[in-house]
Amino acid sequence: MSARAWVLVLAATAALAPADAAAAPAPAKELRARDRVPGATIASSFADLARLVADPDGPRDIELLAQTYRGDLTIDRSVAIRGVPGSVLEGTGRSTVVGIRANDVTLEDVLVRSSGRRHTAEDSGIKATGARVRIADVRVEETLFGISLQDCKHCTIERAHVHGFGDDAELRGDAIKLWEADDSVVRDSTVEHSRDVVVWYTKRALLDGLGVRGGRYGTHFMYAHDSIVRRSRFEKNVVGVFVMYSMRLHVESSVLAGARGAAGIGLGFKDSDAVVVKDDWIVANTTGTYLDNTPRTPDAPVLFEGNALALNDVAMRLNTSEKGLAFHGNDFGENAVMIEADGGADALGVDMRGNHYADYEGYDLDGDGIGDVAYEVKALSSELTETRPALKFFHGTAALGLVDAVARAVPVFAAKKLLVDPAPLARQPAIREPEGGTP
Repeated sequence: MSARAWVLVLAATAALAPADAAAAPAPAKELRARDRVPGATIASSFADLARLVADPDGPRDIELLAQTYRGDLTIDRSVAIRGVPGSVLEGTGRSTVVGIRANDVTLEDVLVRSSGRRHTAEDSGIKATGARVRIADVRVEETLFGISLQDCKHCTIERAHVHGFGDDAELRGDAIKLWEADDSVVRDSTVEHSRDVVVWYTKRALLDGLGVRGGRYGTHFMYAHDSIVRRSRFEKNVVGVFVMYSMRLHVESSVLAGARGAAGIGLGFKDSDAVVVKDDWIVANTTGTYLDNTPRTPDAPVLFEGNALALNDVAMRLNTSEKGLAFHGNDFGENAVMIEADGGADALGVDMRGNHYADYEGYDLDGDGIGDVAYEVKALSSELTETRPALKFFHGTAALGLVDAVARAVPVFAAKKLLVDPAPLARQPAIREPEGGTP
Protein backbone atom coordinates (compact mmCIF):
# COMPACT_ATOMS: atom_id res chain seq x y z
CA MET A 1 0.00 0.00 0.00
CA SER A 2 1.38 3.42 -0.96
CA ALA A 3 2.06 6.13 1.61
CA ARG A 4 -0.81 8.12 0.19
CA ALA A 5 -3.14 5.14 0.57
CA TRP A 6 -2.17 4.92 4.24
CA VAL A 7 -3.00 8.60 4.68
CA LEU A 8 -6.40 8.01 3.11
CA VAL A 9 -7.03 5.07 5.42
CA LEU A 10 -6.12 7.15 8.46
CA ALA A 11 -8.37 9.97 7.30
CA ALA A 12 -11.23 7.54 6.74
CA THR A 13 -10.70 5.93 10.15
CA ALA A 14 -11.00 9.34 11.80
CA ALA A 15 -14.05 10.18 9.70
CA LEU A 16 -15.82 6.93 10.56
CA ALA A 17 -15.12 6.95 14.29
CA PRO A 18 -18.40 7.11 16.23
CA ALA A 19 -19.71 10.64 16.61
CA ASP A 20 -21.39 11.32 19.95
CA ALA A 21 -24.25 13.61 18.95
CA ALA A 22 -24.95 14.37 22.60
CA ALA A 23 -21.36 15.20 23.46
CA ALA A 24 -20.77 18.07 25.81
CA PRO A 25 -19.43 21.26 24.32
CA ALA A 26 -15.68 21.39 23.98
CA PRO A 27 -14.01 23.63 26.54
CA ALA A 28 -14.63 27.23 25.64
CA LYS A 29 -11.77 28.84 23.77
CA GLU A 30 -10.01 31.43 25.85
CA LEU A 31 -11.07 34.79 24.53
CA ARG A 32 -8.15 36.85 23.45
CA ALA A 33 -6.54 39.29 25.82
CA ARG A 34 -6.22 42.70 24.23
CA ASP A 35 -5.76 46.33 25.01
CA ARG A 36 -8.87 48.30 25.75
CA VAL A 37 -10.08 50.73 23.11
CA PRO A 38 -9.10 54.27 24.11
CA GLY A 39 -12.15 56.22 25.22
CA ALA A 40 -14.39 53.16 25.45
CA THR A 41 -17.17 53.15 28.05
CA ILE A 42 -17.30 50.20 30.45
CA ALA A 43 -20.69 48.59 31.09
CA SER A 44 -20.87 47.58 34.75
CA SER A 45 -24.09 45.52 34.52
CA PHE A 46 -26.69 44.35 32.00
CA ALA A 47 -28.92 47.30 32.88
CA ASP A 48 -26.00 49.64 32.26
CA LEU A 49 -25.20 47.90 28.96
CA ALA A 50 -28.82 48.06 27.76
CA ARG A 51 -29.01 51.76 28.68
CA LEU A 52 -25.79 52.61 26.84
CA VAL A 53 -26.89 50.70 23.73
CA ALA A 54 -30.39 52.23 23.71
CA ASP A 55 -29.09 55.80 23.93
CA PRO A 56 -28.93 57.16 20.35
CA ASP A 57 -26.18 59.53 21.50
CA GLY A 58 -24.42 56.83 23.49
CA PRO A 59 -20.78 55.84 23.09
CA ARG A 60 -19.52 54.17 19.92
CA ASP A 61 -17.29 51.75 21.88
CA ILE A 62 -18.52 49.76 24.85
CA GLU A 63 -16.34 47.39 26.85
CA LEU A 64 -17.57 44.44 28.92
CA LEU A 65 -16.10 43.21 32.18
CA ALA A 66 -15.19 39.61 32.98
CA GLN A 67 -18.67 38.81 34.29
CA THR A 68 -22.09 37.53 33.21
CA TYR A 69 -24.60 40.02 31.78
CA ARG A 70 -28.08 38.47 32.09
CA GLY A 71 -30.80 39.66 29.74
CA ASP A 72 -31.82 39.82 26.07
CA LEU A 73 -30.05 42.66 24.29
CA THR A 74 -31.37 44.58 21.27
CA ILE A 75 -29.00 46.80 19.26
CA ASP A 76 -30.64 49.45 17.08
CA ARG A 77 -27.68 51.74 16.37
CA SER A 78 -24.07 51.57 15.22
CA VAL A 79 -21.94 50.43 18.13
CA ALA A 80 -18.98 48.19 18.96
CA ILE A 81 -19.29 45.88 21.98
CA ARG A 82 -16.13 44.08 23.02
CA GLY A 83 -15.54 41.65 25.84
CA VAL A 84 -12.55 40.22 27.67
CA PRO A 85 -11.89 36.66 28.86
CA GLY A 86 -14.84 35.81 31.11
CA SER A 87 -17.38 38.14 29.43
CA VAL A 88 -20.74 36.36 29.01
CA LEU A 89 -23.99 37.56 27.46
CA GLU A 90 -26.61 35.22 28.91
CA GLY A 91 -30.18 35.39 27.66
CA THR A 92 -33.41 34.94 29.56
CA GLY A 93 -34.16 31.67 27.76
CA ARG A 94 -37.27 33.21 26.19
CA SER A 95 -36.00 35.00 23.06
CA THR A 96 -32.90 35.84 20.99
CA VAL A 97 -29.95 36.74 23.20
CA VAL A 98 -28.45 39.46 20.96
CA GLY A 99 -30.63 41.03 18.29
CA ILE A 100 -28.86 43.42 15.89
CA ARG A 101 -30.96 45.73 13.71
CA ALA A 102 -28.49 48.35 12.53
CA ASN A 103 -25.54 48.94 10.23
CA ASP A 104 -21.88 48.99 11.27
CA VAL A 105 -22.20 46.97 14.46
CA THR A 106 -19.32 45.00 15.98
CA LEU A 107 -19.61 42.23 18.58
CA GLU A 108 -16.33 40.67 19.70
CA ASP A 109 -14.75 38.48 22.37
CA VAL A 110 -17.78 37.21 24.23
CA LEU A 111 -19.59 33.99 25.13
CA VAL A 112 -23.28 34.06 24.14
CA ARG A 113 -25.70 31.51 25.61
CA SER A 114 -29.27 30.64 26.67
CA SER A 115 -31.72 31.60 23.92
CA GLY A 116 -35.39 30.75 23.77
CA ARG A 117 -36.67 27.57 22.14
CA ARG A 118 -39.21 28.94 19.64
CA HIS A 119 -38.72 27.66 16.11
CA THR A 120 -41.41 30.03 14.84
CA ALA A 121 -39.37 33.03 16.02
CA GLU A 122 -36.02 31.41 15.25
CA ASP A 123 -34.68 32.26 18.69
CA SER A 124 -30.93 32.63 18.26
CA GLY A 125 -27.74 33.38 20.06
CA ILE A 126 -27.07 36.26 17.66
CA LYS A 127 -29.47 37.47 14.96
CA ALA A 128 -28.36 40.33 12.72
CA THR A 129 -30.10 42.46 10.10
CA GLY A 130 -28.26 45.38 8.55
CA ALA A 131 -25.00 45.96 6.71
CA ARG A 132 -21.34 45.62 7.62
CA VAL A 133 -22.06 43.76 10.86
CA ARG A 134 -18.94 42.06 12.26
CA ILE A 135 -19.17 39.15 14.71
CA ALA A 136 -15.74 37.90 15.78
CA ASP A 137 -14.13 35.69 18.43
CA VAL A 138 -17.45 34.59 19.90
CA ARG A 139 -18.67 31.29 21.27
CA VAL A 140 -22.36 30.46 21.05
CA GLU A 141 -23.90 27.61 23.03
CA GLU A 142 -27.21 26.53 24.57
CA THR A 143 -29.11 28.34 21.84
CA LEU A 144 -31.73 27.06 19.38
CA PHE A 145 -30.23 28.81 16.35
CA GLY A 146 -26.64 29.93 16.58
CA ILE A 147 -25.69 32.96 14.46
CA SER A 148 -28.23 34.16 11.91
CA LEU A 149 -27.56 36.82 9.28
CA GLN A 150 -30.87 37.79 7.65
CA ASP A 151 -30.89 40.57 5.07
CA CYS A 152 -27.38 41.34 6.28
CA LYS A 153 -25.16 42.58 3.43
CA HIS A 154 -21.35 42.67 3.61
CA CYS A 155 -21.45 41.05 7.05
CA THR A 156 -18.67 38.96 8.61
CA ILE A 157 -18.44 36.05 11.04
CA GLU A 158 -14.87 35.30 12.10
CA ARG A 159 -13.44 32.77 14.54
CA ALA A 160 -16.86 31.79 15.88
CA HIS A 161 -17.55 28.50 17.67
CA VAL A 162 -21.16 27.31 17.66
CA HIS A 163 -22.27 24.22 19.57
CA GLY A 164 -25.78 22.92 18.95
CA PHE A 165 -28.48 22.66 21.58
CA GLY A 166 -29.99 19.46 22.94
CA ASP A 167 -29.73 15.79 22.11
CA ASP A 168 -32.45 15.63 19.45
CA ALA A 169 -30.95 16.65 16.10
CA GLU A 170 -34.39 17.24 14.58
CA LEU A 171 -35.23 19.87 17.21
CA ARG A 172 -32.07 21.88 16.73
CA GLY A 173 -31.92 25.07 14.74
CA ASP A 174 -29.26 26.02 12.23
CA ALA A 175 -25.82 26.79 13.57
CA ILE A 176 -25.02 29.52 11.04
CA LYS A 177 -27.64 30.92 8.70
CA LEU A 178 -27.08 33.30 5.81
CA TRP A 179 -30.38 34.42 4.29
CA GLU A 180 -30.27 37.23 1.73
CA ALA A 181 -26.83 38.04 3.08
CA ASP A 182 -25.01 39.00 -0.13
CA ASP A 183 -21.22 39.47 0.00
CA SER A 184 -20.97 38.03 3.50
CA VAL A 185 -18.07 36.00 4.88
CA VAL A 186 -17.76 33.14 7.38
CA ARG A 187 -14.09 32.62 8.17
CA ASP A 188 -12.13 30.26 10.47
CA SER A 189 -15.22 29.14 12.38
CA THR A 190 -16.31 25.85 13.94
CA VAL A 191 -19.73 24.20 14.21
CA GLU A 192 -20.44 21.09 16.28
CA HIS A 193 -23.57 18.96 16.73
CA SER A 194 -26.01 21.39 15.20
CA ARG A 195 -28.55 21.00 12.38
CA ASP A 196 -27.30 22.84 9.27
CA VAL A 197 -25.15 25.64 8.04
CA VAL A 198 -27.45 27.40 5.56
CA VAL A 199 -26.63 29.75 2.69
CA TRP A 200 -29.89 30.58 0.94
CA TYR A 201 -30.81 33.38 -1.47
CA THR A 202 -27.34 34.79 -0.92
CA LYS A 203 -24.91 35.88 -3.62
CA ARG A 204 -21.13 35.91 -3.39
CA ALA A 205 -20.87 34.25 0.03
CA LEU A 206 -17.43 33.08 1.13
CA LEU A 207 -16.94 30.18 3.56
CA ASP A 208 -13.22 30.07 4.29
CA GLY A 209 -11.77 27.78 6.94
CA LEU A 210 -15.14 26.48 8.16
CA GLY A 211 -15.24 23.24 10.15
CA VAL A 212 -18.56 21.38 10.61
CA ARG A 213 -18.95 18.11 12.47
CA GLY A 214 -21.83 15.95 13.68
CA GLY A 215 -24.67 17.82 11.96
CA ARG A 216 -27.19 17.20 9.19
CA TYR A 217 -25.99 19.38 6.29
CA GLY A 218 -22.42 20.58 6.69
CA THR A 219 -23.55 23.39 4.41
CA HIS A 220 -26.74 23.65 2.35
CA PHE A 221 -26.60 26.15 -0.51
CA MET A 222 -29.71 27.22 -2.40
CA TYR A 223 -29.85 30.07 -4.90
CA ALA A 224 -26.35 30.98 -3.74
CA HIS A 225 -24.75 32.17 -6.97
CA ASP A 226 -21.02 32.99 -7.18
CA SER A 227 -20.28 31.59 -3.72
CA ILE A 228 -17.06 29.88 -2.59
CA VAL A 229 -16.16 27.16 -0.09
CA ARG A 230 -12.44 26.77 0.53
CA ARG A 231 -10.04 25.44 3.17
CA SER A 232 -12.99 23.86 4.97
CA ARG A 233 -13.66 20.52 6.63
CA PHE A 234 -16.97 18.64 6.84
CA GLU A 235 -16.83 15.43 8.88
CA LYS A 236 -19.46 12.97 10.13
CA ASN A 237 -22.43 14.96 8.92
CA VAL A 238 -25.36 13.27 7.18
CA VAL A 239 -24.38 15.30 4.09
CA GLY A 240 -21.15 17.24 3.71
CA VAL A 241 -22.16 19.96 1.24
CA PHE A 242 -25.28 20.04 -0.91
CA VAL A 243 -25.91 22.69 -3.57
CA MET A 244 -29.26 23.44 -5.22
CA TYR A 245 -30.23 25.86 -7.99
CA SER A 246 -26.92 27.73 -7.82
CA MET A 247 -24.54 28.98 -10.49
CA ARG A 248 -20.77 29.46 -10.52
CA LEU A 249 -20.19 27.93 -7.10
CA HIS A 250 -16.66 26.78 -6.21
CA VAL A 251 -15.69 24.11 -3.67
CA GLU A 252 -11.91 24.18 -3.25
CA SER A 253 -9.21 22.67 -1.03
CA SER A 254 -11.68 21.12 1.41
CA VAL A 255 -12.29 17.75 3.08
CA LEU A 256 -15.71 16.08 2.88
CA ALA A 257 -15.59 12.85 4.86
CA GLY A 258 -17.64 10.36 6.84
CA ALA A 259 -21.14 11.13 5.49
CA ARG A 260 -22.63 7.72 6.19
CA GLY A 261 -26.02 6.04 6.25
CA ALA A 262 -28.51 5.60 3.45
CA ALA A 263 -28.60 9.35 2.75
CA GLY A 264 -24.87 9.91 3.19
CA ILE A 265 -23.38 12.18 0.48
CA GLY A 266 -20.02 13.91 0.63
CA LEU A 267 -20.78 16.52 -2.03
CA GLY A 268 -24.05 16.81 -3.95
CA PHE A 269 -25.50 19.07 -6.64
CA LYS A 270 -29.01 19.50 -8.00
CA ASP A 271 -29.90 21.75 -10.94
CA SER A 272 -26.69 23.74 -10.67
CA ASP A 273 -24.48 25.23 -13.39
CA ALA A 274 -20.86 26.31 -13.95
CA VAL A 275 -19.63 24.60 -10.78
CA VAL A 276 -15.92 24.03 -10.07
CA VAL A 277 -14.79 21.36 -7.57
CA LYS A 278 -11.01 21.47 -7.20
CA ASP A 279 -8.30 20.03 -4.92
CA ASP A 280 -10.74 18.44 -2.47
CA TRP A 281 -10.67 15.17 -0.54
CA ILE A 282 -14.01 13.34 -0.76
CA VAL A 283 -13.37 10.35 1.47
CA ALA A 284 -15.27 7.53 3.21
CA ASN A 285 -18.82 8.56 2.37
CA THR A 286 -21.76 6.38 1.35
CA THR A 287 -21.84 8.37 -1.90
CA GLY A 288 -18.81 10.47 -2.69
CA THR A 289 -20.41 12.89 -5.12
CA TYR A 290 -23.99 13.02 -6.37
CA LEU A 291 -25.09 14.98 -9.43
CA ASP A 292 -28.72 15.49 -10.37
CA ASN A 293 -29.31 17.47 -13.57
CA THR A 294 -25.98 19.22 -13.10
CA PRO A 295 -25.16 21.00 -15.27
CA ARG A 296 -28.59 21.82 -16.56
CA THR A 297 -27.14 22.74 -19.98
CA PRO A 298 -23.76 22.01 -21.65
CA ASP A 299 -23.30 25.77 -22.02
CA ALA A 300 -22.56 26.04 -18.28
CA PRO A 301 -20.02 23.22 -17.77
CA VAL A 302 -19.20 21.63 -14.42
CA LEU A 303 -15.59 20.66 -13.66
CA PHE A 304 -14.10 18.28 -11.07
CA GLU A 305 -10.32 18.69 -11.15
CA GLY A 306 -7.50 17.46 -8.94
CA ASN A 307 -9.70 15.82 -6.31
CA ALA A 308 -9.20 12.61 -4.33
CA LEU A 309 -12.35 10.45 -4.24
CA ALA A 310 -11.47 7.45 -2.10
CA LEU A 311 -12.94 4.78 0.16
CA ASN A 312 -16.52 5.73 -0.71
CA ASP A 313 -19.21 3.07 -1.15
CA VAL A 314 -20.02 4.77 -4.47
CA ALA A 315 -17.57 7.29 -5.88
CA MET A 316 -19.97 8.97 -8.34
CA ARG A 317 -23.72 8.80 -8.60
CA LEU A 318 -25.54 10.40 -11.53
CA ASN A 319 -29.26 10.88 -11.79
CA THR A 320 -29.05 11.51 -15.53
CA SER A 321 -26.41 11.32 -18.25
CA GLU A 322 -24.88 14.77 -18.13
CA LYS A 323 -23.19 16.51 -21.04
CA GLY A 324 -21.05 19.43 -19.95
CA LEU A 325 -19.75 17.51 -16.91
CA ALA A 326 -15.98 16.91 -16.80
CA PHE A 327 -13.62 15.01 -14.48
CA HIS A 328 -9.93 15.78 -15.12
CA GLY A 329 -6.88 14.85 -13.07
CA ASN A 330 -8.78 13.23 -10.18
CA ASP A 331 -7.64 10.25 -8.12
CA PHE A 332 -10.27 7.51 -7.64
CA GLY A 333 -8.88 5.25 -4.94
CA GLU A 334 -10.34 2.08 -3.42
CA ASN A 335 -14.01 2.95 -3.84
CA ALA A 336 -16.36 -0.03 -3.55
CA VAL A 337 -18.25 1.06 -6.69
CA MET A 338 -16.90 3.54 -9.19
CA ILE A 339 -20.19 4.79 -10.59
CA GLU A 340 -23.92 4.30 -10.36
CA ALA A 341 -26.28 5.89 -12.87
CA ASP A 342 -29.95 5.97 -11.95
CA GLY A 343 -32.76 5.07 -14.29
CA GLY A 344 -30.65 2.93 -16.61
CA ALA A 345 -28.53 5.94 -17.62
CA ASP A 346 -24.77 5.97 -18.17
CA ALA A 347 -21.87 8.40 -17.90
CA LEU A 348 -20.69 8.18 -21.49
CA GLY A 349 -21.60 11.84 -21.98
CA VAL A 350 -19.25 12.85 -19.15
CA ASP A 351 -15.80 14.10 -20.19
CA MET A 352 -13.61 11.69 -18.21
CA ARG A 353 -9.97 12.31 -19.07
CA GLY A 354 -6.64 12.04 -17.33
CA ASN A 355 -7.89 10.57 -14.05
CA HIS A 356 -6.19 7.90 -11.95
CA TYR A 357 -8.08 4.74 -10.98
CA ALA A 358 -6.88 2.31 -8.31
CA ASP A 359 -8.45 -0.61 -10.23
CA TYR A 360 -6.98 0.30 -13.62
CA GLU A 361 -5.58 -2.87 -15.18
CA GLY A 362 -3.97 -1.32 -18.26
CA TYR A 363 -0.32 -0.56 -19.02
CA ASP A 364 1.94 2.28 -20.10
CA LEU A 365 4.51 0.84 -22.48
CA ASP A 366 5.78 4.18 -23.77
CA GLY A 367 6.26 5.53 -20.24
CA ASP A 368 4.49 8.85 -20.84
CA GLY A 369 2.35 8.48 -17.72
CA ILE A 370 -0.85 7.88 -19.71
CA GLY A 371 -2.36 4.42 -19.93
CA ASP A 372 -2.16 2.88 -23.39
CA VAL A 373 -5.69 1.46 -23.12
CA ALA A 374 -8.82 3.20 -22.00
CA TYR A 375 -10.29 2.76 -18.54
CA GLU A 376 -13.83 1.43 -18.81
CA VAL A 377 -16.56 0.54 -16.37
CA LYS A 378 -18.89 -2.26 -17.40
CA ALA A 379 -20.91 -3.34 -14.43
CA LEU A 380 -23.32 -6.19 -15.07
CA SER A 381 -24.38 -5.98 -11.43
CA SER A 382 -25.61 -2.41 -11.95
CA GLU A 383 -27.96 -3.56 -14.69
CA LEU A 384 -29.21 -6.38 -12.50
CA THR A 385 -29.92 -4.08 -9.55
CA GLU A 386 -31.70 -1.58 -11.79
CA THR A 387 -34.03 -4.22 -13.20
CA ARG A 388 -34.37 -6.08 -9.89
CA PRO A 389 -34.16 -3.49 -7.07
CA ALA A 390 -34.30 -6.18 -4.36
CA LEU A 391 -30.77 -7.18 -5.35
CA LYS A 392 -29.44 -3.84 -4.07
CA PHE A 393 -29.51 -5.47 -0.64
CA PHE A 394 -26.49 -7.50 -1.79
CA HIS A 395 -24.61 -4.45 -3.06
CA GLY A 396 -20.91 -4.66 -2.14
CA THR A 397 -21.05 -8.37 -1.34
CA ALA A 398 -18.83 -11.06 -2.80
CA ALA A 399 -21.79 -12.41 -4.79
CA LEU A 400 -22.31 -9.26 -6.87
CA GLY A 401 -18.56 -8.73 -7.00
CA LEU A 402 -18.26 -12.13 -8.66
CA VAL A 403 -20.92 -11.11 -11.20
CA ASP A 404 -18.79 -8.13 -12.27
CA ALA A 405 -15.63 -10.24 -12.28
CA VAL A 406 -17.28 -12.71 -14.67
CA ALA A 407 -18.44 -9.81 -16.84
CA ARG A 408 -14.85 -8.54 -17.11
CA ALA A 409 -13.42 -11.97 -17.81
CA VAL A 410 -16.10 -12.95 -20.33
CA PRO A 411 -17.09 -9.72 -22.14
CA VAL A 412 -20.06 -11.37 -23.82
CA PHE A 413 -21.80 -11.23 -20.44
CA ALA A 414 -21.00 -7.57 -19.87
CA ALA A 415 -23.73 -4.98 -20.02
CA LYS A 416 -23.32 -1.72 -21.90
CA LYS A 417 -20.49 0.57 -20.89
CA LEU A 418 -21.18 3.01 -18.07
CA LEU A 419 -18.05 5.14 -18.22
CA VAL A 420 -14.91 5.55 -20.33
CA ASP A 421 -11.69 7.48 -19.68
CA PRO A 422 -9.64 7.31 -22.90
CA ALA A 423 -6.48 8.66 -21.26
CA PRO A 424 -6.21 7.36 -17.68
CA LEU A 425 -3.19 8.25 -15.59
CA ALA A 426 -0.81 5.34 -15.13
CA ARG A 427 0.70 6.87 -11.99
CA GLN A 428 -1.04 8.24 -8.94
CA PRO A 429 -1.05 12.04 -8.83
CA ALA A 430 0.14 13.90 -5.76
CA ILE A 431 -2.99 15.41 -4.21
CA ARG A 432 -2.20 16.85 -0.79
CA GLU A 433 -4.70 16.78 2.04
CA PRO A 434 -6.30 20.23 2.25
CA GLU A 435 -5.53 22.37 5.25
CA GLY A 436 -8.00 24.45 7.20
CA GLY A 437 -11.28 23.92 9.01
CA THR A 438 -11.09 22.43 12.51
CA PRO A 439 -14.32 20.68 13.50
